[in-house]
Amino acid sequence: MNLTNSAISKSVARLEDRLGTRLFERTTRRLTMTDAGSAFYRTCVRVLADLKEAEVVLSTQFKEPVGRLRLDAPEAFGRLRVLPLLLQFTEQHPYLLPHISLTDRFVDLLNEGIDVAVRIGGAEHWPASLGHRYLGRERLIFCASPSYLAKHGTPASADELVCHDSVLYGKADGSTSPWLITNNTGLVERKTMEGRIIVGSGEAQVSAVKAGYGIAQLATWLIRDDIKRGDLVTILPELTTDGLPLNLVWPIGRQLFPKVNSILELLSKELRIS
Repeated sequence: MNLTNSAISKSVARLEDRLGTRLFERTTRRLTMTDAGSAFYRTCVRVLADLKEAEVVLSTQFKEPVGRLRLDAPEAFGRLRVLPLLLQFTEQHPYLLPHISLTDRFVDLLNEGIDVAVRIGGAEHWPASLGHRYLGRERLIFCASPSYLAKHGTPASADELVCHDSVLYGKADGSTSPWLITNNTGLVERKTMEGRIIVGSGEAQVSAVKAGYGIAQLATWLIRDDIKRGDLVTILPELTTDGLPLNLVWPIGRQLFPKVNSILELLSKELRIS
């Protein structure tokens, strides 16, 4: 930058003076950033990136998806359903720079700078600061491996179903997710099962079922390919029931950006549950 050390030092001193806090810890041997300095630096980098992106957006006259795109999705759903779509989309738009987080924790879109989030379940009433688009509800089906059914037989009713080994989803608090079973009157009952094996991941459930540990009730998006390949078999399709809702969520003002609007249109089309 063609600046002397003293000029830099004076600039930093003036900045610290204006902010009323130290940005650096100084000793005779070293210079390190304070926690406040690190936080201020990260904020400045983000602001400069937003400014650069705004300039690029204006230069493209809002026609082309460009710049950094922050997207968050549930881990398994994101890896199996969302990531392949984004990789293909990015190939078609080389100036788009996706930053994809796959996590099952709660993510605050506004505080964490997320442009678009895919949500399974969650709020029924979204705050005014967030836009949202309902894509339907996942479908839950009972399934097992061909080897398990060959050994234990195929249940012909809900009563027989509960007599079989089950592979359950275990929650962090030690409880398990109940099975949802439609009774003769059409109402859905929650049935707590004793699991042959309990795991804390949907993909781990699929692995256990394929290994022959029992029957599980799983979302169709999670096992679609396994059903097609014949690795898993649908059981009692008449007991198929609705699961959690699927939504796209975004900070309301971000939809004006071509990158956000384009991703919303893509995901709305490809992820919609009929």
